[in-house]
Amino acid sequence: MSEYVTKETFDKMREELQHLKGVERPAASRAIAEAREKGDLKENAEYDSAKEAQGMLEAKIKQLEGVIANAKIVDPNTIDTSKVAILTKVTITNLGNNKVMTYQIVGQKEADLKAGKISASSPIGSGLIGKAVGEIVEVQTPTGKMKFQVMSISI
Repeated sequence: MSEYVTKETFDKMREELQHLKGVERPAASRAIAEAREKGDLKENAEYDSAKEAQGMLEAKIKQLEGVIANAKIVDPNTIDTSKVAILTKVTITNLGNNKVMTYQIVGQKEADLKAGKISASSPIGSGLIGKAVGEIVEVQTPTGKMKFQVMSISI
């Protein structure tokens, strides 16, 4: 599945991958070698711990490589703001309590609710995608159905 990301996030992921491969992987190998030198591997908790840490590191590298391979970089300059799309900022009104909220629709990797960024694959994000100003959206959330009205769309 493709992950929509900004160029900035894509570059950060590549830097993280290079760090994991160039710094963390050799450190994990050294830790295993040091633990191996301490004797019997059957009763060597340090060796078992180092091997487990290496396995988790390799899984993280593989996952990050997959995300990078399938990433689609979105250029903010090419976004049509007539409808809600990835990287648009959308101001909505919760019709249940009249609370006004502004969110930026982002890919799952960039989602951060505290920063006002919601994933396009979240219930609210996916409900808003493709909607225009003035439209009312009914979204099924874990807490029940909610209705929102799209008030504005910008970059």
